[in-house]
Amino acid sequence: MYAAGGVLAVRTERGTSIVPANRVAWTPAGFTHDHRAHGHTDMRIVFLTPSLARLVPDHPAVFLASGLAREVLLALTGPRNYDDATGYSRSARSRLLRVLVEELREAPEQPLHLPEPRDDRLRAIARILHETPADNATLAELGKAIGASTRTLSRLFRNELGMTFYEWRTQLRVHHALVLLAEGQDTTRTAYACGWANPSSFIEAFTHIIGTTPGRYRTGRQSTDPTPRPPTAVTSSE
Repeated sequence: MYAAGGVLAVRTERGTSIVPANRVAWTPAGFTHDHRAHGHTDMRIVFLTPSLARLVPDHPAVFLASGLAREVLLALTGPRNYDDATGYSRSARSRLLRVLVEELREAPEQPLHLPEPRDDRLRAIARILHETPADNATLAELGKAIGASTRTLSRLFRNELGMTFYEWRTQLRVHHALVLLAEGQDTTRTAYACGWANPSSFIEAFTHIIGTTPGRYRTGRQSTDPTPRPPTAVTSSE
């Protein structure tokens, strides 16, 4: 699933991936998933055959699309005419799909996957922070609200989600920030809405995870977005 423009949220039982423009979300066979578009979104979907799918990760992942991968994805799904499936022959599509897979194999995974808690105590904290990402309560304060100790919650975050509470909350806030930016919010308003004390700290955290500043991200997204239209899904399959 490729976001040529806009932002996609892709959810599986493992968690939620936020997919900004020019990223590829990979969901292996067997994972029930749903997705939601934010902002003016141009979404492309390409299916891989089992032989090619074996060459990419066996878990949901997000990759930055290289220039070549982007052009292959647009070619496979038709960059202009959404009613015509590109006109490539079966053998040509097979070659393009192999090029795409090779590009994905070379691309590092993006830290854009927010794991979904399974423990009821962590799920209770997740619900609170999803509803109010600006909540600056400490883990101790959240633990008191749900009836769990800080030590227990810290252990659960590390053992179940592979990160600290503060790392998980920062990632959740960046996910919310991407959605707000896609919907047209500016950097300052987004920073405060997602719980940062000032825009500078938001810019630092956002850049660390996304690889560019919020301002540059918004500018780049706007310059690559197609003419606004309703979210579109186009499929190319073998």
